[in-house]
This record gives sequence, C-alpha cells and structure tokens, in this order.
Amino acid sequence: MEVYNFSAGPATLPNSVIQQIKDDLPSYKNSGMSVMEISHRSELFEEIIQQAQQDLRGLLQIPDNYSVLFFQGGCTLQFSAAPLNLAIKYHRIALLDSGHWAIRAMEEAKKVKTTVDILASTKKNHYSRLPTLSDFPQDEYDYLHITTNNTIEGTAYKKIPQIGQTPVVADMSSNFLGQKYQITDFGLVMAGAQKNLGIAGLTVVIVKNDLFAHAKNLPSMLDYQLFSQKNSMFNTPPVFAIYVAGLVLRWLKQQGGVLEMQKRNQKKSNLLYDFLDESKLFTAPVKKADRSLTNVVFVTGDKSINSQLIAQAKDYGLLNIKGHRLVGGMRASLYNAMPYAGVEKLVSFLGKFEKDYWGKH
Repeated sequence: MEVYNFSAGPATLPNSVIQQIKDDLPSYKNSGMSVMEISHRSELFEEIIQQAQQDLRGLLQIPDNYSVLFFQGGCTLQFSAAPLNLAIKYHRIALLDSGHWAIRAMEEAKKVKTTVDILASTKKNHYSRLPTLSDFPQDEYDYLHITTNNTIEGTAYKKIPQIGQTPVVADMSSNFLGQKYQITDFGLVMAGAQKNLGIAGLTVVIVKNDLFAHAKNLPSMLDYQLFSQKNSMFNTPPVFAIYVAGLVLRWLKQQGGVLEMQKRNQKKSNLLYDFLDESKLFTAPVKKADRSLTNVVFVTGDKSINSQLIAQAKDYGLLNIKGHRLVGGMRASLYNAMPYAGVEKLVSFLGKFEKDYWGKH
C-alpha cells in the first residue's frame, strides 16, 4: 500500500533524496566515513555547505548584500536573535498577529527587552483570515514581523505588508521554497528546514547585511555578524541536516525551481479545496483569498467524526492528517515533496468517507 505523509513537520522528503542519503550513509564519496561522521572542517563538508549556499542563492535570487546563515534552534531561537541583532535603534518592533507563531515571536522578543506593538490581529476571527494594515502607523520601528504562512491556522500572505521603508522580518518556515517571494522585499527571512528543505535541526536565516552591522556584544550563538564571518561554522554546525538540505536544493533545481513548486502546490491545494468547498460534511474555514497552498485546514464540526476519519485515513495509508491541538479538525500539509497522487488519494478517501457517512445518517 502506498503511504503518504501529510505531517506539518518534520515532513515528507523526496524519494530520490532518501535514496541518495541511503547510498551515502556507509561511505560518503568513497571517503570510508559516513556522511554523519565527516568533520565540519573537512574539504568534504566545505563543498557541501558552499554548494548548499550557492544553490539556495540561485533558487531564491539572493543578492550579494544578503548573508545566508545556517543555525540550530529552530525559528524559536530566531525570535530572540532577530530583535537582538536588528532592533538596536528603537528597541521597538511591529507585529501582525496571524496566529500561534506570531504570538510566540512576540513573547520571545519581549524577553530580550524589545517593545512589541501588535498593529493588527485576527484573533477574534479565530485566525481564519489574515490581519492587514488599515492605518499607517506613526511610531518608528526597527522592523515589522510577519508570518508568511501560518502552519496551524492554514493562512498565507500572497502580497507582503509594508510600512514605508521599515524592514520586514518574515518567519517563512512552512512555505519557504514552496511559494514565490522576492527576497529584496524582506530585511530578513527565517525558516526551519523540516518542512520544505530537509530535516529538523537546521534553520536558515537570509538577512540583509547592513541591518546587523551595528549589533554589539551578543551571545555568540545569536550573533549574525559572527556567523556571517565564520560561514555559519563558529561551532560545529548541524552537518547532516545541511547535507540533506543540499540534496533537497539540488532536487528542487532539477524540478524547475520555486516557481514550478508554487504551480504544483497550487494545483494540489486546488484539488483539495475544490472538494472541500463542494462537500456537505467538510468545511475549509479559512477565507478563500487567504488560504495557504501548503497547509490545508478542514473540519466536520464533530470531534467523534474527526476521530473516526483520522483512524480510517491511517488504515488507508494517509498519515498525520490530525489538526493541531489548538485548532482541532484535520490538516493536510502539501509541501513540495508531496506528490499530486497523494492528494488524489486523500480526496478519493474523503469522498468515500462522506458517502459512507451520509449512507448511515
């Protein structure tokens, strides 16, 4: 039975990448060492990290005045690192509250003595739509923090909000490399790798160099300037995670790049959303204009039905469609490595489940 993993992260990887990992594990490039054993100071790893950086720059058209940094600690660590490095003029940032991860970013920024102003929130709408800027704020901010794709709530920005010349800092974890954005629209982009780029343990930061040039006396593991100078190797980096990311980036290039991924993700999500919109049992609660391409949230309104559905889906080879505990219901994450056939199978199963349900009621 073909199995499809709809997990929000750690998420599915391309089959060819998994096969390459398998081949490289015993002896990487005939070195006699596993890729998990090679030194981060070796020529073997220098080649891995440089190629990964080069491929990422090519895929996202990253200008030379931006640094590509590899961290550990997830975006949760970057919620502290970003204000420490960037919020040094006003010690004040703006934030659009689009859900759980935006609030987490606010909480962490406050812990490092940064004032956070929520300019708009859709909490009262249960985050079923995105917050927008209706008034131009008069206060001065070091940056505006947004979450481009809300993994839990199933919303995503297509057009990036702006406050004049204020830099935009984006948590792009769950649609990084799956939806086309212009890097120059951002001062900083952060993304955990475990959704579209590889495995847990690696976080990518793409940051404009002049934004962190004046930060001083920061903890070493949070210092963008230090990591830029040391090519992300101030300490031992997550060697294996960077290696896997390099394989995924190579795969992405072979598939046609980010724009091709966006087209595929649009096609996959359209298939599922079209079914949900026609359904009398399932509902997709997110405002249509704000729907995510990569994280599709849907509900029945009945917890017992949801539980039956999730259990039967697992038996059908459709794994990890249970919604986040904060939202409930179901969620299908359609990241780059999820094939169209997986979504077809999911829609077929949902249709059968609905037909059986109405046959009993």
